[in-house]
Amino acid sequence: MILPVVKKTRAYLIAFFILGLMTSTILPAAAGSMVDHGIYAELLSKHVKNGVVNYAGFKADENRLDQYLKILEQVDPERLPRDEQFAFFINAYNAWTIKLILTGYPGVKSIKDLGSLLQSPWKKEMVRIHGNIFTLDHIEHDILRPRFKDPRVHFAINCAAKSCPPLLSEPYRGQVLDAQLTRATADFLNQRANSRLEGDQLWVSSIFKWFAEDFNKDVVGFYLKYAQGDLKQKLEAGRDRIEVKYMDYDWSLNGA
Repeated sequence: MILPVVKKTRAYLIAFFILGLMTSTILPAAAGSMVDHGIYAELLSKHVKNGVVNYAGFKADENRLDQYLKILEQVDPERLPRDEQFAFFINAYNAWTIKLILTGYPGVKSIKDLGSLLQSPWKKEMVRIHGNIFTLDHIEHDILRPRFKDPRVHFAINCAAKSCPPLLSEPYRGQVLDAQLTRATADFLNQRANSRLEGDQLWVSSIFKWFAEDFNKDVVGFYLKYAQGDLKQKLEAGRDRIEVKYMDYDWSLNGA
């Protein structure tokens, strides 16, 4: 009569042990980011300074970048909470853009050099996620823009060009995503290289022309949310008279 009790006790102990292992695996992820961006954080901190990308450094550490891309490949983003998913796709876009540049580095002077007459670099099938292979265009135009409907994403994703909003020296993370997006947007809009008000003419990035619908075709209204200091005061004072103009886009590589 004792043996069945012992067997049951052992079974309970084994089940409890397995549950403990599962819990120890899950809880750290739930407590912090649900995707391990540690390698990417290390690489960004090491090779990105004030938006200038050290592609030679990334090339030397390409194996580490590949390890991170492999981590992203194994994630099922559909199982992530919304902000984690949003951050995941931003990081995937930016990390795979770096990888794309490395395929031609050091000979590449612009991301456009990696395309051809028949195919732009953004239409190359190379982004591996959960058994699928996507293009950078797909990530941007079929996932990030329509799914999350947040125009600040245009100041988070990086196209490896000097006129593109700069790459952060840290990964985007779900827990602080809203603050990161706001900071990236405000930093870009308040730099004179990206925005200047000349009389009643507001000169802005061509991003606002290419994606006008994402900004509700109200560039000045969007600026007023994030402009600071003298720029904000002048925009408020002359809002009804301001004419929006678009700067030329510099596609040369954003590297040192």
